[in-house]
Amino acid sequence: LAAFDHRHIFLDPNPDAAASWAERNRLFALPRSSWADYDRSLLSPGGQIVERSAKSVELTPEVRACFGIEASHLAPAELMRRLLTAKVDLLWFGGIGTYIKESGETNAEAGDKANDALRVDGRDLRATVVGEGANLGATQRGRIEAARVGVRLNTDAIDNSAGVDTSDHEVNIKILLGDVVARGDMTVKQRDTLMASMTDEVAALVLADNYRQTQALTIAQSQGAALLEAQARFIRALEKAGRLNRAIEFLPNDEELAERMADRRGLTRPELAVLLAYAKITLYDDLLASDLPDDPAMAAELRAYFPVPLQEGQADAIARHRLRREIIATQATNGLVNRVGPTFVRDMMDKTGLAPADVARAYAITRDVFGLNTLWDVIDRLDNAVPAATQTALVLEIQTLVERAVGWFLAHGGHPLDVTAAIAAYRPAVDALTADLGQVLDGAEQARLAARAAIHTANGVPEALAHRIAALPVLAAAPDLARIANRTGQPVTAVAAVYVGLGRRFALDWLRDAALATRADSHWQKQAVAAIVDDLFAHQMELTVRVLTTDGPGADSAEARIRQWIAARRAAMERVEPLIAELRGQPAVDLPMLTVASRQLRGLTAER
Repeated sequence: LAAFDHRHIFLDPNPDAAASWAERNRLFALPRSSWADYDRSLLSPGGQIVERSAKSVELTPEVRACFGIEASHLAPAELMRRLLTAKVDLLWFGGIGTYIKESGETNAEAGDKANDALRVDGRDLRATVVGEGANLGATQRGRIEAARVGVRLNTDAIDNSAGVDTSDHEVNIKILLGDVVARGDMTVKQRDTLMASMTDEVAALVLADNYRQTQALTIAQSQGAALLEAQARFIRALEKAGRLNRAIEFLPNDEELAERMADRRGLTRPELAVLLAYAKITLYDDLLASDLPDDPAMAAELRAYFPVPLQEGQADAIARHRLRREIIATQATNGLVNRVGPTFVRDMMDKTGLAPADVARAYAITRDVFGLNTLWDVIDRLDNAVPAATQTALVLEIQTLVERAVGWFLAHGGHPLDVTAAIAAYRPAVDALTADLGQVLDGAEQARLAARAAIHTANGVPEALAHRIAALPVLAAAPDLARIANRTGQPVTAVAAVYVGLGRRFALDWLRDAALATRADSHWQKQAVAAIVDDLFAHQMELTVRVLTTDGPGADSAEARIRQWIAARRAAMERVEPLIAELRGQPAVDLPMLTVASRQLRGLTAER
């Protein structure tokens, strides 16, 4: 619709998209071209190309209608201000200049005197999306103000990160191939030919990295104020460690954070982008300083960084890359933060007292045990096929699984975690459950799973993916089930059938859902909820062991074994059953009620 540079203002109020793109592409290929070289016969009716040096611009009716301008004449500077605040889908910055500030900032604070006459306030933007192909197109305060009025925008660092990523790949590939050439295993000409042949694949790797980074912002933004307490704790931890000055980064102080919590307003996307950057910087430093990059299990991260021709033809050179530790730390950092968010590692550290490297190992185990890369890839391929909100919901379902499983491996997997051994030990249980879920679940549980899947299929999600996502709450129990199978000598599917049956018999899923639904604004309230949920899982595991290890007449089904075990404990059941029934009849359930229920169930697990 419009563009301007230091010479011209281009106005095309109703463009032919294909013809306009072709002509702009022609200009792009011309040396030293300008908008003056644009073929004016291709402009839509009323289109104009005017010089910025003009004292006044007479606007055509079509231009005035397109941009909602009442005046027939405007000075070039005022016209450009109107373009910056026009109601459009995309406002794109591709050159030099800071054009957006906060209403409370002065032009001097924006630091770009040449564009003082053009600059607008973030609150006045009406574009749906702002993209920054340049740097410093807006001040950070201007971005935040624009985000508060509903504009969708990142920071310039996020929008431009693919360029840095590409340079990093190029340098690391040149280091690798330089070593190969120095050893006499390849000529310089062969190296150059190979590098040129990998251009598209490197671009795909870079785009995938940046897709996931912006997706991480979307996931965090979708959770809004629900994450604010965790984000505030992360900010304070960074500040205490001397790694962040929130005033310099324009992050809210404690007073403003408290106001946002009270108003249920989360961080804006530009603020989240800053938090994401600091999460990656600090996690990278922590992982690089640890022994994680030297763990043989992390070699896959190193290989995955490089294009397939190098993975297949230069495996030894990759393994001896002189920056292998840095690449592994970068890969582990990006994979973790992009998939589970900027505060995840800090949350896990607070809950367990363990180090970032421990969390990274537990995450790697969880990812591979549950085959999450495949799930994420399938979800990513749904772009433009299902609503973005649906994709976000699917990713959040996986995040719930990751949080539980990472916590489980940190608590039960030993220290240091053996990533390779853990994957080998627990992946078979997930595979077995996935294959035999229909046999493990009874009719009621299958109906519940189908209802969860139907929510997703109604939004266009393929049936296979919808059912796999719907099954995650059941599959999340796989590590527990594998341990029980080892303790009892029972097949994991038989263990699962009893585990699920006990969950239904004692309303354990309902109790956990009730706990998660209770309002928990503070960190300590959230910790209390998490403790209740963990206790309920522990009770379910211990009850399963009790049922499977109690001697008695043979029973031919999980349900029969459960009935037999319960029948021998009527006195205890007379305390538990009425309590659960009473809870289910309450209009609202709070933490004290759930604590009492958990205690009664703990007593039941002690029954012999």
